[in-house]
Amino acid sequence: MKVPKKLKQLVFTLSFAISYLWVSAQDKPQSASWKGFEKITVSIEGHSGYYVKPTHALPGNPWVWRASFPDWHTDMDSILLARGFYVAYINVDDQYGSPQSLQVWDKFYNCLTTKILLAPRVALEAVSRGALYAYGWAKRNPDKVTCIYAETPVCDIKSWPGGKEKGLGDTALWSQLKVAYHFTESQAIAYNDNPVDNLEGLASFKVPVLHIIGLNDKLAPPAENTYLFAQRYIAAGGPMSISPVTIGPQELQGHHFPIDRPDYYAEFIFDNSFPVKKILPYNDYYEKAGRLTNFYKVVKTQKNATVAFLGGSITYNPGWRQKVCRYLEERFPDVKFHFIAAGIPSLGSLPHAFRLQRDVLDSGKTDLLFVESAVNDKVNGTDSITQVRALEGIIRHAKKSNPDIDIVMMAFADPEKTSDYNKGITPKEIKNHQLIAHYYHLPFINLAKEVRDKMNNKEFTWTDDFKDLHPAVFGQELYFATIKSLLQDCFDDKNDDTTGVKTSLPKPLDKASFQNGRYCNIKNAVYKNGWAITEKWQPTDGLYTRDGFVNVPVLSSTTPGAELMLSFKGTAVGIAIVSGSDAGTIAYAIDKAEFKNIDLYTPWSGMLHLPWYVLLGSDLKKGNHVLKIRISEQKNKASKGNACRIVNFLVNE
Repeated sequence: MKVPKKLKQLVFTLSFAISYLWVSAQDKPQSASWKGFEKITVSIEGHSGYYVKPTHALPGNPWVWRASFPDWHTDMDSILLARGFYVAYINVDDQYGSPQSLQVWDKFYNCLTTKILLAPRVALEAVSRGALYAYGWAKRNPDKVTCIYAETPVCDIKSWPGGKEKGLGDTALWSQLKVAYHFTESQAIAYNDNPVDNLEGLASFKVPVLHIIGLNDKLAPPAENTYLFAQRYIAAGGPMSISPVTIGPQELQGHHFPIDRPDYYAEFIFDNSFPVKKILPYNDYYEKAGRLTNFYKVVKTQKNATVAFLGGSITYNPGWRQKVCRYLEERFPDVKFHFIAAGIPSLGSLPHAFRLQRDVLDSGKTDLLFVESAVNDKVNGTDSITQVRALEGIIRHAKKSNPDIDIVMMAFADPEKTSDYNKGITPKEIKNHQLIAHYYHLPFINLAKEVRDKMNNKEFTWTDDFKDLHPAVFGQELYFATIKSLLQDCFDDKNDDTTGVKTSLPKPLDKASFQNGRYCNIKNAVYKNGWAITEKWQPTDGLYTRDGFVNVPVLSSTTPGAELMLSFKGTAVGIAIVSGSDAGTIAYAIDKAEFKNIDLYTPWSGMLHLPWYVLLGSDLKKGNHVLKIRISEQKNKASKGNACRIVNFLVNE
């Protein structure tokens, strides 16, 4: 029988509608029951999870997150639910806490804290291999954890499932773990991010830990798991307790036993998680602007990406930079990253503008650039006009090198900025960073304001936790947490949209910006008696210097009256020197101008041969110029000599 066309259309429409409703229903959370409490199921990237709602939630919605074996020894969870806690679980079993499983954990955490509005800090419950997940995630997110309860925890994969020490191990599961991590045998044995490793960050947040163990556990022997963890965690300053259970049957080679005091263990979680402390959100302290759209396109389509870090000592020192690198590698495991560590202690925006080409751009196309200079701009006394010209120069220079480059600007904390904010003053360095970030539509992170606000919110103290403008471990973790939050916000917005954004450079804010800043070789100078080049200069007075400013060619003179001349083409000129205990004073002139004196001795010259960048002329007319430098007979009263040691000339073409 021939079916009428209109009937066919009706059947198709109904079928489509039914299919749509069915698919939509699968995407929506489903409600069920768990021990008499409402259980809401969710799906995260194909992984099933759930959260259980208390009948009457406590203020702030505290919660506990089960890492594995969600139906094992649940008495504590029942107690906590009855007292107003949520309970949550996401199934990434058989991945053994691998970095990719922890990416799922990140998304589950973000879902529960942003959509369900659970507390920003969570208590973790880890049973057996669940410790691989719990500690892996906690070490990456120590700021998000209230406490950790671990029962017969696996703290080293060599112990279990590896069986490489005294533990029995499991050959089949060891093979499964190596597949999950993409490890060879030697890589698995050499793995150095077990729960027993790298505990300094977790300890710096004073996260309380309680391990429940069996003394004769042959699967996760305490000696190579809990005891080793405790030794290292306590040594790092972390609070740690161990409770052995000796009553009842000790089954499965001593790995299973009854939980003797569920009320006591529940109280440990309750006391460390409630009342919920108000934590200022990270997203109050950054602006996403262009949302790193072009960088996301690169990592999703080209599978190769270059990320550079341009800054001073806070970028040079170990901490947040390495954590950002690891986060990017774990977030995009199929991408081959090239990381450029271009941090040099003591250097701010002026040096960055002139060293950008050599230290970053000469390494090839850069896709993502992190820039920080606010601390050293303050410490070094860089004037506001020079800051703007330097910062704008960095942005324009980088954008001309690669128009699609994404740039993140950051302002780190120091006591002076905290003092300014407490007086109601926005520090000029912050204003200048914001000015450039807003004008060029760049993400900006104001860590200086965040540190001040969080201290005033009594989340930590400078003396006990942050400790210095070079942050201690706690401060490095805090910086990383904020940067990671920005990156996650930007990447999660994409939903695999890889279209990218084409932009063009606007007119410069300041026509005298150092957008063509570069180093000019000292061999371009013309000089006679009194000056000489030392090919591999080293201090001879016992003072140290910075990497990149030792064992390099240096043009120097200690002779008053000695002159040199540099012909250059551009709108700005200066010198990059090493200023040590004998740094003198120079007289300089550009073209036919009168000579001016400038003291090369710094407040730190008595302690080290400090890399010091001196701007001698800016906003010059375009064209050819001549710089003359003469060693002056004058010198700082604290100096031991008249030295001028030039590592590079600075020219903005």
